Amino acid sequence: MFTYSFFQHYWWLIISLLGGLLAFLLFIQGGQSMLFSLSKTEDEKRLLVNVLGRKWEFTFTTLVTFGGAFFASFPLFYSTSFGGAYWVWIIILFAFIIQAVSYEFQSKPGNIYGKTTYRSMLFINGVLGSFLIGVAVATFFTGSDFTVGKGNITDIASPVISRWGSAWHGLEALLCPRNWFLGLAVFFLARTNATLYFINRISNEVLEARSYKYLLYNAVPFVVFFLAFVISIFLSEGFAVNASGEVYMEKYKYFTNLIDMPLVGVLFLLGVVVVLAGIIVSLLDKKFKKGIWLTGVGTVVTVTMLLLVAGYNNTAFYPSSTDLQSSLTIYNASSSEFTLRAMTYASALVPVVLTYIFIAWRAMEKKKTDLQDINDDSHAY
Repeated sequence: MFTYSFFQHYWWLIISLLGGLLAFLLFIQGGQSMLFSLSKTEDEKRLLVNVLGRKWEFTFTTLVTFGGAFFASFPLFYSTSFGGAYWVWIIILFAFIIQAVSYEFQSKPGNIYGKTTYRSMLFINGVLGSFLIGVAVATFFTGSDFTVGKGNITDIASPVISRWGSAWHGLEALLCPRNWFLGLAVFFLARTNATLYFINRISNEVLEARSYKYLLYNAVPFVVFFLAFVISIFLSEGFAVNASGEVYMEKYKYFTNLIDMPLVGVLFLLGVVVVLAGIIVSLLDKKFKKGIWLTGVGTVVTVTMLLLVAGYNNTAFYPSSTDLQSSLTIYNASSSEFTLRAMTYASALVPVVLTYIFIAWRAMEKKKTDLQDINDDSHAY
């Protein structure tokens, strides 16, 4: 009933959806990057840390799930990227490890380093976590320096299928301006969503008024860098795949994908409009406090569609700028049909997990959080 191709497309859709959810949940990182600027007093810092601290596990769990799903469904990508561009991924993982350490230990008795040290860790996670994830995803469109030779597995001396060409092992991605465009777009989007989240969740007039200012400060550069990235990839050549599996450069490939897949194109535009609507309405109407839900839904939809553009319609989702034929597609990088089929059946539990997350999220947000709530909470950060 279901073909191998169906399962490959299905799991790229799941990966794309997880990527969209991760992009939204990075508002935690965005909020952490503003700990020393948005808040001016110790009470304000405590309020921000605790409002963010109630949600940080969602981002961490989604990142782990995203990586795990990639490993299981497209193992050749996992071994190529995580095994080759490891400096980028190590820095990202390190940034998330110190985030967990900070939340768990900053308020523990006997803290000899002081809260400022641990809050600095949150700031580092906020900046590096969001920016580098954006840079890593941008390479799906701009290419990376690697080669793949499956015949290498028989080489007893060095049975390594994928080899990275640069000694910088992923950090060379920072030399590409287009990667910076998406990295900065994700960074400022995370901060934009964070300000909207604070407006929605915090009961503090001073922080709320300041959040509106920071909303404008971050929304403008987000729009500029996002448009710069989207326009640059839509007007450039993309990595196309023909019927025989040969990879070649095609002009306007990613824009063509939007046209060839009208549903993806419409949802992409709709997602962008919803994000902009959430920002604009929040700025114009101070009584409107639910902008985070508009930008949140818009972020998930936009990023999901952008990743579908990178992998669907005969496109190499992880292109090699060194050797075109080493580029990875959903066909040559996926697990076996049996594995994907078994995983598909297991994915039927995903709605149950999402329902649990929704219920848990709502349970923690019955009312806005104020300083008194933090003082009365024995488990406050």
